[in-house]
Amino acid sequence: MEEKDPLSSLREKIDALDMQIMENISCRAGLAQQVAKVKKGQGDKTYYRPEREAQVLRRVMNSNNGVIDNENMARLFRQIMSACLALEQPIKVAFLGPEGTFTQEAAIKHFGDSATTMPMTAIDEVFREVVAGACDYGVVPVENSTEGVISHTLDSFMDSSLQICGEVELRIHQHFLVGENTNSSNITRVYSHPQSLAQCRQWLNANYPSIERVAVSSNAEAAKRVQGEWNSAAIAGDMSCDLYDLKKLWEKIEDRPDNSTRFLIIGRESVSPSGDDLTSLVVSVKNKPGALYALLEPFRRHNLDMTRLESRPSPSSKWSYVFFIDFAGHIEDEASVNVLSELTENVVDLKVLGSYPRAVL
Repeated sequence: MEEKDPLSSLREKIDALDMQIMENISCRAGLAQQVAKVKKGQGDKTYYRPEREAQVLRRVMNSNNGVIDNENMARLFRQIMSACLALEQPIKVAFLGPEGTFTQEAAIKHFGDSATTMPMTAIDEVFREVVAGACDYGVVPVENSTEGVISHTLDSFMDSSLQICGEVELRIHQHFLVGENTNSSNITRVYSHPQSLAQCRQWLNANYPSIERVAVSSNAEAAKRVQGEWNSAAIAGDMSCDLYDLKKLWEKIEDRPDNSTRFLIIGRESVSPSGDDLTSLVVSVKNKPGALYALLEPFRRHNLDMTRLESRPSPSSKWSYVFFIDFAGHIEDEASVNVLSELTENVVDLKVLGSYPRAVL
């Protein structure tokens, strides 16, 4: 009797497992549809629960003992959950456009490929679309590890009723891109967003010190311009490279290899505790000696970890400032309740921007 080819045997096992995986995913999708029916019967119109998704992804990463690393395993489950959620109710997500930007990449990383992403021309337009109900959620950049805070995003929160309901951290890899008609030996101009030009300043000084650096509204716009020019290049990411069919003349040219941007997810509903949360506040204080100390001291006394403190000019009075604060914990935690109670007595105004799960991926 002829011995069976070991490779064929292994492939048969893989095929059988693939069928089991497909059946299990279909079963999960069916349960997701049942969840949607139960919620509808209870009058609950909120299908996406950020805290529930964060808990699932954390459990996946904590339980994973296989050869696939934790992050890639969680990404697989993110896509499965995205497809299941689309069966309950497709999610519309506004992002700072145009298509091909890092903000769109962050939106897809957080919501998965099954979400409908809709580009907006400005940060305040993202806020307006979500407030109006035209989109379910919005994604906006808030800070970069190299260039610091994005002030337009912070300013948009001052007069907005929206809640922060999630965060995304994205490693930013910048590439030097050219088109199919570009004369690579005679590049005289490079297009990019001002922050991207700043993040690659040292590399440009060393490799292309004499070319013109042209700031444009987005990296995607930079990539689009290069398509029609023979002597120019763009600094942009992978999505822009693929979308506009460009070639990477140089890869990962950012000055700092740990270059990352943090994005916020904004929505209309508050988020329940997930077990590992952050809370964001905006606070206005009286202009008097010791005001900043009085603002910070309750956090130390109640052992709350403040992860970020930013100041911005107050829109209500000249030479006055408001403070944006992030701290570890949920607004419903006992320590948070105590701190907010004390702050309310000592500040001019306090607004909770939201409690939300700490980024899992």
